Amino acid sequence: MIKFLDLQKLNLAYQEQFQEKMKLVLDKGWFILGDEVKSFESNFARYCNAKYCIGVGNGLDALVLLFKAYIQLGKLQKGDEVIVPANTYIASVLAVLQADLVPVLVEPKLETYNLNPDLIEAKITSKTKAILPVHLYGQLCEMDKINAIANKHNLLVIEDAAQAHGVFNNQQSTIDNQQSSAAYSFYPGKNLGALGDGGAITTNDDELAKVLFSLRNYGSEKKYHNQFVGVNSRLDELQAAFLNVKLPNLDTDNENRRAIAKRYLSEIKNDKIILPQWDFSANHVFHLFVIRTKNRYDLQEYLLQNKIETVIHYPIPPHKQEAFPEWNHLSFPITEKIHNEVLSLPISPVMTDDEVSFVIEILNNY
Repeated sequence: MIKFLDLQKLNLAYQEQFQEKMKLVLDKGWFILGDEVKSFESNFARYCNAKYCIGVGNGLDALVLLFKAYIQLGKLQKGDEVIVPANTYIASVLAVLQADLVPVLVEPKLETYNLNPDLIEAKITSKTKAILPVHLYGQLCEMDKINAIANKHNLLVIEDAAQAHGVFNNQQSTIDNQQSSAAYSFYPGKNLGALGDGGAITTNDDELAKVLFSLRNYGSEKKYHNQFVGVNSRLDELQAAFLNVKLPNLDTDNENRRAIAKRYLSEIKNDKIILPQWDFSANHVFHLFVIRTKNRYDLQEYLLQNKIETVIHYPIPPHKQEAFPEWNHLSFPITEKIHNEVLSLPISPVMTDDEVSFVIEILNNY
C-alpha cells in the first residue's frame, strides 16, 4: 500500500535526534516555555523573515489569539466583519467566530482554490475590518492584490498559513508589512509537523507580539500578574525540541514535494482528471496535491483497489456543515463544485520515484 502520508517513515530519519532531544529536556526538568521553545521561536522567526514568533498550542489557537490580540489593541472590535474564503478548512471560520467576530464568506478561484481577490470588494461593508487569506494546500494567495485592497480600505491582513510552511521564503508576503501577521499549525501531517499539536504566530508588530506573548500564558507577562483575560496555549517544550530538529530540512522537503508535483503535472495524462494549476515558481509548497474529477468516489475506490491511499480535503464546505444551520441555505457554486470533486494524492518527501511512477501509471489507466 502506498500510504497517503507515511508519518512513521517520515519521522524515522529523526529518531536518534528526537531521543537526544527528549533526554535533554528530561535532564533539564524544564517543561513549559523553556530553552527549546525560545530557540524554536527564534529559529522560525528567522526562517520566516519575521521579527517575532510566538509559539502556541495549535494552529486554531494561533488564529483565535491573533484576532483577540487585535481586539485588545483596539484594532478590531467584537462584531467586526472578517473576509474569509468560502473554500477552506472549518478552523479558519471557527477562529473568527471564537473571537466574537463575523465571518463573511467569499468564493475562491476554481483554478487555484484560493480566495478570489476580484470578489472581495463587493463584500466589504462599513463593518469589515480584516481579510483572512488562507494559503490552501500550500499555495500562496494573490497577496499583491489582497494587500492593495486592504490598504485601500484600511483593513488588517491576517494570514492562515497552516498549510504553507516555507512558501514565504522566496515570495513577497504581507509579513513584511507592520500591519500583518500569519498563523501556523504544526499538526503532525504538516510540511513542518511536530509529534503532537503545536502552532505559532509570526509578526513584525512589536505591540501585537507583546500582547500575544501574554495572551497565550493566561494574559500574564509576570507570574501571578494578569494584564489580560488570556488562555493557556503554549507550544510544548518537547514539541518545540522536535521542531528544532526538523526545521533545517524544511526547504529540502518542500523541494522534494515540488519535484513530485512536477512529475504529476507533466506525466498524468487522463481527460477524466483535472490537475491543479501551478506556474512552477516557489509560490507552492504542496502540502497537498489536489486533483478534481467528476466521479471522485469511483476514482478513490479504484486507487484503493490498486493499493494507493487518498484523502478528500474537504468533502463538506463550511457553509454546509451541521454546525452552521444559519448558513446551510447559502449557495457558493464554485466552493461546492470544489468540495464535490477534489481528491488528494499521496505526496511527501519520503515517497520513492517508483511509488510516484506507480501512482501516475494507475491514474493514466483509469
